[in-house]
Amino acid sequence: MADFPTQARVVIIGGGVVGTSTLYHLAKKGWTDCVLLEKNELTAGSTWHAAGNVPTFSTSWAIMNMQRYSTELYARLGDEVDYPMNYHQTGSLRLAHSQERVQEFERACAMGRYQGIDMKMMTPDEAKEMYPFLETHDLAGVLYDPSDGDIDPAQVTQALAKGAREMGAQILRFCPATGVTQQDDDTWIVHTDKGDIACDYVVNAAGYYAQRVGEWFKPYGGRTVPMMVMSHQYVLTDEIPEIEAWSKETGGKLPLIRDVDVSYYFRQEKHGFNIGPYEPNCKAEWDESGDAIPEDFSFQLWSDDLERIEDIVADSMERVPLAASAGISRIINGPIPYAPDGLPLIGPMPGVKNAFENCVFTFGIAQGGGAGKVMAEWIVDGGTEWDMWAVDPRRYTDYTDHAYCVAKGKETYGHEYAMHFPHHEWPEGRDKKHSTLHSRLVDAGAQFGAYNGWERANWFAREGEDTSEAATQTWDRNGPWEAAIEREVEAVTNGCGMLPITGFSRIKIEGPGAKDFVDSLTASRLPAPGRVSLAYFPDSRGRILTETSVMVHGDDEVGLITAATAQWHDREIFSRQVPEGITVTDHTDEVECLLVTGPKSRDILAPLVDGHDLSQPWLSVSLNGTVAGQEAALIRVSFAGELGWEIHAAPDAMPAIWDALADAGVTPFGMYALNSMRIEKGYRAWKGDLSTDYTLLEGGLDRFVKLDKPQDYPGKAALQAEAQRGRKKGFVTLEIEPGEQDAPYMAPIWHGDEIVGEVTSCAMGYRTGKCIALGMVRADLLAPGTQFEVDVYGKRHTATAQPDQPMWDPKNDRIRA
Repeated sequence: MADFPTQARVVIIGGGVVGTSTLYHLAKKGWTDCVLLEKNELTAGSTWHAAGNVPTFSTSWAIMNMQRYSTELYARLGDEVDYPMNYHQTGSLRLAHSQERVQEFERACAMGRYQGIDMKMMTPDEAKEMYPFLETHDLAGVLYDPSDGDIDPAQVTQALAKGAREMGAQILRFCPATGVTQQDDDTWIVHTDKGDIACDYVVNAAGYYAQRVGEWFKPYGGRTVPMMVMSHQYVLTDEIPEIEAWSKETGGKLPLIRDVDVSYYFRQEKHGFNIGPYEPNCKAEWDESGDAIPEDFSFQLWSDDLERIEDIVADSMERVPLAASAGISRIINGPIPYAPDGLPLIGPMPGVKNAFENCVFTFGIAQGGGAGKVMAEWIVDGGTEWDMWAVDPRRYTDYTDHAYCVAKGKETYGHEYAMHFPHHEWPEGRDKKHSTLHSRLVDAGAQFGAYNGWERANWFAREGEDTSEAATQTWDRNGPWEAAIEREVEAVTNGCGMLPITGFSRIKIEGPGAKDFVDSLTASRLPAPGRVSLAYFPDSRGRILTETSVMVHGDDEVGLITAATAQWHDREIFSRQVPEGITVTDHTDEVECLLVTGPKSRDILAPLVDGHDLSQPWLSVSLNGTVAGQEAALIRVSFAGELGWEIHAAPDAMPAIWDALADAGVTPFGMYALNSMRIEKGYRAWKGDLSTDYTLLEGGLDRFVKLDKPQDYPGKAALQAEAQRGRKKGFVTLEIEPGEQDAPYMAPIWHGDEIVGEVTSCAMGYRTGKCIALGMVRADLLAPGTQFEVDVYGKRHTATAQPDQPMWDPKNDRIRA
């Protein structure tokens, strides 16, 4: 081929809506020397048979941002590239059958208003006026989203492709990629049957083939892409005269209906209906050995399986009885890829330099526009406008084997519209990783949660307390766990408690200049040997990448401890830029951590330790000694904000330590109690209070930011400039008028009639007796005593800004005791 490109800046593998959107957005940012490879025709995978719904609704801030952007892009795209598209922004009606669902809708409305989406709640009667064929007698409420609608998937893909081509990017159809080779300089050669293309970056946008493409990257540090494939069906009815008459009379289409408590969408399709169920008795495809995905499944479907969805379809026809008058014209049954949580993989490919993933989209049409924007930002800018951890591929680590992906994918599909209550734990895919203390926790009544695959105790139930899954189906604070949290906090406050913090991510940096290397990446000052401190690592904009506990063991060795879920993310902060001669290694599985804390902790530990000096001050580290006869290190810190130590020991040593402490009367406590106590102390949590949505200065981390460090570090100039001009937002602690629920993540904070910020964490503080929120507000409103209102599931609660200090033990007298 005379015009076959042999070089490109970026090669994108996959020509669906996501791949073409990525190409389009790269070109919009000036990277026009990019190539997209498609094995067949554009849209040949999941895109061609997609229903094409384009909602903005989500209770994920990142997903809502992405979907909102898609609606804005699609509304202007046709005119921009001169390609007519059938995009109908009909609005949608989401139906609530319960008060809990109304509360979920209220939360989404509040988030939507903050993002500029004019969502609103309606009464059933108001919905009936908008949709005269709808039965509303049993509804508790309705959410109306005016920006919702549907688009022709093929047209939007072709429009994106046309725009990309016109800017100079290339699309090679019927040119399948066959493999990749990474060069010594970390650039790539992408192989095709028509020739090789040398490029700087590769993007896996291969849809339900993403796992197969991902295998090509394993020799260069990759892993199996965590995904599976579901069979999804939707039903098209014959045309209905009444619908045709209504459309002619009104000049438009009926709003899209989502009856989420029954689990289907219901949309006008021409003059009939499109009914799309998400059935609990769902079916995975290509999920067993010997049942592999075909080499080419382009433009193919499976035979229909109406029996699997007929109950839901029948229910929909009771909701809109007019639908029952029409016959079924066609059933579409096609493959939809699912990650374990149903969210896509967008971001750096774990373990592989200069490779990215933009794949495994369950709602690719709705998210495709935003996904292209986000991916182009990752590649060109090295970071994204919005914090996108919710879809970052590194949120999954080594526990996502095939069985896990299939079990979680089916669970997610079968509960596609489920409410995600704050104290509910989904049952599938559990018990992937246990600590050596697991049986002891079970015996003590632990109720577990999954943290990066590890089972940790959330709270400890007593005999007779309700531990059923049904009890967790509430937004309220007052579930069976509340009494447990209160008594566990009391034990820590007045006595001594212990909590296994299993799965702390542990990274070791070793080699000549290791300390200087770490120092060059953090805005903080590193501690002296024998001490521990928090260090904050910014990106080039001064935004918060991560927080770690740092221990310097010498110029050639530094140890880092970070959040369990940050394992692969934080490791790559160092491994992707480590100089020759220095190694970055992961030791997460080699050490267990047990937090022992409370005013009696020193007295209880004293007879159990040997070689450790318990009089050493707060933030001291003692590496050599024993606890209960077991070799263990002690670090004098406590995320609960009380006198305490973290005991770090080999996993097989920890049962003896636990037994000795239990025999001494120490009370087990869980993650829920720890969360309550850390919020009372104003301690931030990663990817809640600490994210790339905020700079270090906005996050109130001034005391950890050393603008006068002689070393340069990422974002230093940006932070210096921000310090000079002033920050736009600032961290605030709020005392909230307590209601029945805690304020959820990203709950809007109002000042008068204006949204001025958002909640990032909230809990009842049982030591202070106050409901406390951490959040971000406009910088001119940070003064103590400033009055706000916080939207908590649709109800405004008064809130008052507190002084810039912890609400519990503000001078740290207890932790320094």
